[in-house]
Order: sequence, then C-alpha cells, then structure tokens
Amino acid sequence: MGEPTALRQEPTIRNSTPPAEWQARVELAAAYRYAQLVGWNEGIFNHITLRVPGEPDHFLIKPHELTFEEVTASSLLKLDMEGRPKGESKPINPAATTIHTAVLMARPDVNAAMHVHTEVGIAISALKGGLKFFCQDAMNFYGRTGYHSFEGIATDPDECARLARDLGAKNHTVVLRNHGLLTTGHTIGTAVQTMSMLIRIADAQLRLMASGGEINELSPEICEHTAQQFDKQRATGGAPQWAAIIRKLDNVDKSYRD
Repeated sequence: MGEPTALRQEPTIRNSTPPAEWQARVELAAAYRYAQLVGWNEGIFNHITLRVPGEPDHFLIKPHELTFEEVTASSLLKLDMEGRPKGESKPINPAATTIHTAVLMARPDVNAAMHVHTEVGIAISALKGGLKFFCQDAMNFYGRTGYHSFEGIATDPDECARLARDLGAKNHTVVLRNHGLLTTGHTIGTAVQTMSMLIRIADAQLRLMASGGEINELSPEICEHTAQQFDKQRATGGAPQWAAIIRKLDNVDKSYRD
C-alpha cells in the first residue's frame, strides 16, 4: 500500500509557489497531457506556453528533454521574455523562445500559445490557398488567422518581429507556412480548444479537396457574422469544455498535477 495521503510530501516547488501560479502550472501541464492524449505530440518537440499570473513578463514552458506525457506542474520552467530562466535552469528548445516570446510580447491580451506539428497541420500549412470557409467551425478562423512565411528553423531572434506582425492585433491563430499551426488565447483552455477546432476543420478541408467535388464556400458577410458569434464565445474562455477536458485527464492519469 502507498503512503497515506496526509503523510505524503508535496513537491518543494509547490510549497514555495503562489496559488495562482500553481494553478497556472497545473493547467499548462494539463494542456501538454491532453495534446499527448489526442496525438498532437511529436516526441520531445513542439511547445505550449502560459503567462505567469501577476508576472506578465514571465511565462511557463516545459524543459526541452521532456515528452508531453512526462510534463507535470512542478517540472515546468519559468522564463522571462528573453528566454532566461527564473529559478531552475534546463535546456529549452531555442525555437520555442523565438515563437512564444514573439506572441506574448506583442499581445498583452494573449496569455497562452500552442504550437504543434500534426500531419494535418503541416499539410494545410503547405497549401497555397490556406484555410477555406466551408462549414460553421471554419468561420472561427475567418479574418482571425495570420500566415507567416517559412524562414528556416525559428532560432533567429529577428524573426520575432515578423511573426508578431503576421499575428497582428486581432488574429488568434497563425498558420506557419510549410511548418505547422499556432493558436493563442486569453486562457490556456481557449488556446487548446482553438487548436482542436483548427485541426478538425483542416482535416475536413483536406478530405473535401481530395474528393474532387466543388466546395461550397459561404459569403464574406455570413463568414464575418459567424466569426463574430465565435468571438463572443471566445470571450468566455470556453470554461465548460475545458473543465470537461480536465475531468477526462483526471480519469486517465492525475500525475500532471504533481
């Protein structure tokens, strides 16, 4: 039998972490575990970040050597916007610093960013015409998606300014050309749910195009009207759906909370 719960030692970092930051750590660890659960992970690569509550110039990210399924709340690292660690120092994917600092520094309204290389995401990123607007969920990305040209592996700090430019002032999503997908949100739950919807509609678009049939795209007026309806939903942070994701994770494995 395991040690009684009352006698277990909590991780040291939890004892010294403010409650709001600890909750942020738990939610970011949950995002990594969910991405692994649904197959968005790629070994130790790709990255998800969350701004530290009360510390707008710092964000949390996983150490580079950890797979998504190994991430826990206490294993996350805290970095400043120059990529310098606050506290424990471990290797970070250099591309993660470039991509995420570009987003978080340019957009104070954004607290979370998610970048993955799913097969569907890579395929849609290489498609010249980009996303098409053929169904309800696709409208979430109408006029709210930027496109960033591929410049090589994102290790050049100068690319930050160009990525921030392509994200723009109101976009919540960026298609990284010939690379992958990036979604953002005021909350981590919003960034995750936006990525889920993006991957789903990208997959549907590719299937539809492969059918050879003529695509019935909707008018700009209907697209914008529906996009504004999605904007109102985004403002709530998608709390009920995120809570459902957390419940699902807890039923599978609660160790991300450690």
